[in-house]
Amino acid sequence: MNIPSNSNSILVLGGTGKTGRRIAEQLIKLGFETRIGSRSAETPFDWNDSDTWLPVLSGINSVYISYQPDLAVPGAVETVKAFTDLAVSCGVQKLVLLSGRGEEEAERGEAVIKASGVNWTILRASWFAQNFSESFLLDAVLSGTIALPVGDIGEPFIDVDDIADVAVAALTETDHDGQLYELSGPRLLTFADIADEIATASGRPVRFVQVTAQQYEDTLKQFGIDKDFMALVMYLLTSVLDGRNAYVTDGVQRALGREPRDFTDYARDTAATGIWAEAPLEVQA
Repeated sequence: MNIPSNSNSILVLGGTGKTGRRIAEQLIKLGFETRIGSRSAETPFDWNDSDTWLPVLSGINSVYISYQPDLAVPGAVETVKAFTDLAVSCGVQKLVLLSGRGEEEAERGEAVIKASGVNWTILRASWFAQNFSESFLLDAVLSGTIALPVGDIGEPFIDVDDIADVAVAALTETDHDGQLYELSGPRLLTFADIADEIATASGRPVRFVQVTAQQYEDTLKQFGIDKDFMALVMYLLTSVLDGRNAYVTDGVQRALGREPRDFTDYARDTAATGIWAEAPLEVQA
């Protein structure tokens, strides 16, 4: 039986991002005192400015940790460790970490949370479906060509709404304490499959084209993409997306007692918003 945590004061880091925004919205609807951790919040939070950490931790019992841009970037684990130590010293009793599948650096970040001495839950997620509508792959969809340096590799894309549901449960109930949930969608899809799914749902031509790593990197440079973000994207596409995660997991089922959403459902609902009907945009990080 799930038991509510002792306090309803929850800090959601990345509270305006893909996962954090959804988590915060749910928590507020459920009546939990929710603090948004972002640079634009009333009490600003910035991973790169440790002076902003203490103010957002005041009076907080539980924290959702989403490190931007990714736990794989240099220095991320050390930063998360410093924040975790401060959070625990401030009386935080529960930490829920968003992690990534197949990333050695992310697993080092997980170890930091596990060793914190307080209750924890790890959400080790596969690639987000929403990367095609709320992130850097949206512009590729709008252009009609998803050109990436990946082969015929299947990935069990996870709907961010599922991640948010699991996170909310972990933040507000005790049954998920000490659990590591590998979160994936219900089936493997290649990027060619994804292009077909989006084309069918949106009614516009979308195709996948495999390019070399150098070709893709040159394209990112042409659009003036920040070199650190570019290095992260290249790492995720050419190293992590090598087949090591080409299997589905039961994390959503274990945490929520239901099946994860299928990409077809995500594509249908996203197409209905009209986001894929817009004119092509310039590539943005």
